[in-house]
Amino acid sequence: MALGTNHLTQADLDNSGAGFVPERWSDEIIAAYKANIVMGQLVAKIDFKGKKGDVLHIPNPTRGSASSKTAEIQVTLVNPAVSEVLVNINKHYEYSFLEEDLAAVQALDSARQFYTDDAGYALAKQIDQDIMIQGHTLQGGSQYSGAVIGGDGSTAWSASANSSAGNASALTDAGLRTMIQTLDDADVPMANRRLVVPPVEKKNLTGIPRFTEQAFIGEMSGSNTIRNGLIGDLYGIPVYVTSNCPWVHIDDADSDDYFNFSSSAIGTGALTDATGTAVTVGTDGGTHGRVGMLFHRDAIVHAPQMGIRVQKQYKQEYLGDLFTADTIYGVAELRDTAGIAFIVPTA
Repeated sequence: MALGTNHLTQADLDNSGAGFVPERWSDEIIAAYKANIVMGQLVAKIDFKGKKGDVLHIPNPTRGSASSKTAEIQVTLVNPAVSEVLVNINKHYEYSFLEEDLAAVQALDSARQFYTDDAGYALAKQIDQDIMIQGHTLQGGSQYSGAVIGGDGSTAWSASANSSAGNASALTDAGLRTMIQTLDDADVPMANRRLVVPPVEKKNLTGIPRFTEQAFIGEMSGSNTIRNGLIGDLYGIPVYVTSNCPWVHIDDADSDDYFNFSSSAIGTGALTDATGTAVTVGTDGGTHGRVGMLFHRDAIVHAPQMGIRVQKQYKQEYLGDLFTADTIYGVAELRDTAGIAFIVPTA
């Protein structure tokens, strides 16, 4: 039966000013899931730390050829052409936050722990994205003009195809083998090749029986695709999945492509394209696809001049601690034919 009146309820004890029901907050932080950071560990890395200058010069000699030796005739001298790869050390990113004394005294310690961890992650993600988008120059291209579609691995990517809807197609067994042949024909070593795909292609690849059947992948205890869904290796090439693969968009105003790291097309305004050039977007025409890459480690180089540095300074004028994490580095294509970018659909 229902209670009478004038009894104490939880609401009575929890009313403002009552103070009988304390509030407790977990000393944990629920943050957004982190994207897989993969590219920094997959490309060539030249340590430029502590060195002065804003350009790194890397010698790039061409390979010579053997000559037939004729009896009693002097040897043929080899003098291969030597060029250089220039790595502009022009990327300086920072992540800063100011924690006022009041917040520092009253907030849980995990608050500062979150922001310091987030600073490292944000900078690592920026490096990862800069390395990934450098693939737009592979195979003699610019703005991914050297890219192919995933379906056959040979048809050139075109944003204007299909009435400006683009011709992106999902990665197939035949497409992957064709791209592998492209690297083979360019004498790219089999060792240290990598395949990086967006999550949508992980879904597609695990749906191709040839890539999941036991006869193809072999039996490796519990570590195979048929048991746990991990892609593993394809034709001896490790496969990495990351959401840091660029999204391809189109500007209806002039049909120019632009690339970002969001599924949402950017509205009217200025942004930076894959070459680092400021462009103006008129009317967004939607998303064309996503970028993946098959490449050798030496296709792209990452040259850090200053690793992630963390500094703290007390700012009396703000009565708080200013935390700043920053890094300086450069990214460049090292060997043009050592990799190939491909465009796949978004779903």
